[in-house]
Amino acid sequence: MKDYYELKIAGLTRKLPLCPINEDLYIAAFILFGDVELTVACARELLKKAPEHDVMITAESKGIPLVYEMTKQAGRNKYLLARKSAKLYMKDVVSVEVQSITTAKLQALYIDRDDVEYMKGKRVLIVDDVISTGESVRAVEKLVQESGGIVAGRMAVLAEGDASKRDDIIYLEHLPLFNKYGEAL
Repeated sequence: MKDYYELKIAGLTRKLPLCPINEDLYIAAFILFGDVELTVACARELLKKAPEHDVMITAESKGIPLVYEMTKQAGRNKYLLARKSAKLYMKDVVSVEVQSITTAKLQALYIDRDDVEYMKGKRVLIVDDVISTGESVRAVEKLVQESGGIVAGRMAVLAEGDASKRDDIIYLEHLPLFNKYGEAL
């Protein structure tokens, strides 16, 4: 069995470890944390495809380095973050529930009243590292809409599995799912 998938993206090559989701299904783990070169390159390529927007938002946590770098390269000074837990500093919290493929249990995402007010009437670009089932993106989209923001688009570095067949997301590359032998499905 192969234990990694070689991915070519944004002019770079990375070996992604294959990780079991269940006995018959594996995913290739795409991790931006700590890979500055990859984060910068992916942010640059995504910005080339980005629709007009006023602010970007991501869900905690793997999209943080990407949205930070995209915001920086776009010459802006603010991005929004949907947190996985309400923090003490957050006032009048707005939340939605989400079920992600990489997390076993139901989670919630939270933003505070200041972010709600900031988003109101603005074009908001939803950014993530990988879109698979789309549940995380849907949860962030719901937060944006409930806050009075306008979804400008949905972007990710990778569209995993059937997500690549969607016409409502912008992404750089397709990431296949794998069987227990490491073969792409």
